[in-house]
Amino acid sequence: MRAERVDHPVDHDHAVATLRRSYAAVPPGEPVRLAKRTSNLFRPRSAPSGPGLDVSGLTGVIGVDPAARTADVQGMCTYEDLVDATLPHGLMPLVVPQLRTITLGGAVTGLGIESTSFRNGLPHESVTEMDILTGSGEIVTARSVGEHADLFRAFPNSLGSLGYATRLRIELQPVRRFVSLRNIRFTRLEELADAIGEVIDKGVWAGEPVDAMDGVMFSPGEAYLVLGSFSDEAERPSDYTGQDIYYRSLRRRTRDALSAYDYLWRWDTDWFWCSSAFGVQHPVVRRLWPQRYRRSDFYHRLVRFEHRHQVAARVDRWRGRPARERVVQDVEIPLGETAGFLRWFHRNVGMTPVWLCPLRLRERAGPGSARAWPLYPLQPGETYVNIGFWGSVPIAAGAADGDVNRSIERAVSEAGGHKSLYSDAYYDRESFDRLYGGQVWGAVRDRYDPDHRLTGLYEKAVARQ
Repeated sequence: MRAERVDHPVDHDHAVATLRRSYAAVPPGEPVRLAKRTSNLFRPRSAPSGPGLDVSGLTGVIGVDPAARTADVQGMCTYEDLVDATLPHGLMPLVVPQLRTITLGGAVTGLGIESTSFRNGLPHESVTEMDILTGSGEIVTARSVGEHADLFRAFPNSLGSLGYATRLRIELQPVRRFVSLRNIRFTRLEELADAIGEVIDKGVWAGEPVDAMDGVMFSPGEAYLVLGSFSDEAERPSDYTGQDIYYRSLRRRTRDALSAYDYLWRWDTDWFWCSSAFGVQHPVVRRLWPQRYRRSDFYHRLVRFEHRHQVAARVDRWRGRPARERVVQDVEIPLGETAGFLRWFHRNVGMTPVWLCPLRLRERAGPGSARAWPLYPLQPGETYVNIGFWGSVPIAAGAADGDVNRSIERAVSEAGGHKSLYSDAYYDRESFDRLYGGQVWGAVRDRYDPDHRLTGLYEKAVARQ
């Protein structure tokens, strides 16, 4: 059931003033960082030195306009809080990233994706304007046209290297009470790719409309496409916040239904399938594990604890097991190359399951009208499949930590794809600038951060300074 939201007034002007004072207090030459407790990043970060930017007042929903189907949201507002504000109006963001505590600002500056992305693109494509604290300490309002259009276009995938969003205005879409699901099994990856293309071309599958689409590959011979249709009625909708586990249902149900709220957070309860690393999927452990801790943000805290203290790594060494390389990535592969890449991944990495989420840059007024984004240059009119894989693999004898991730980066580039930068990256500077719009980023940085106070994009994503 959807939790009721209690409204709290947002003093946005005071919050922005507090942020600006905290920015001015950072001595020149000191790194600028957000003072925030949670993160959905997997990149290593240096230990904090000195106070960070005070964003404590920037966590709310400023307002929802049901008539205009827009919401004004503060940069540190989580999608969980935003959804609680929009669903009572029968509305949802055009794209709701799959984990509850992803923030609006984080999804725009660091990218996000979900099952409506085959139609609505990425979260930043539904933003109509942003207030951004720049490296010069000023607040500018950036839109797709006008004085700050260059910052508007370069902000997605800039990872805070061009500033921090304090307010975003986003478009919303109607949603119904339930989402009816069809779980369609494929034994050949080429047939799955063909089905994705058909749904994108026609908007229907087997005569039924498709409002949401993602999938899971358990092996090259067992993959599922999950097609969702918004509905006002459902017989006995499922609940995967208790003993049942959502991803396992794909193998035993051909039809399913969830409330709209539960559908949006269907992956969060078990962090897709990664809760198994903590034993949460064992029936006995699951009954004893408090439900309030079956959340991605809690699992992420456990992972950060492990990174700091290396408990599991020490146990593996004591048992004589090889060290492990973390392989946590989301990559975008052109639809025509998806089957081949998945087979390569299965042979060379072997992690399963993997998530499949089709996407296209959003078309606004008709074919050919998609807007390009220079720091994550997907091609307008091209269909991609996001492939997500999250776990670790043993480091083979004679190999080094990072070798598997480097091989994945090469395979992604050879397939004409891109990878998100929320996790480990190993590119050299020249390759990175070529793949992630380095020339555009540099020009925008020079304009809005002339003293280069903010950490650079390459340094954030790769050099880890």
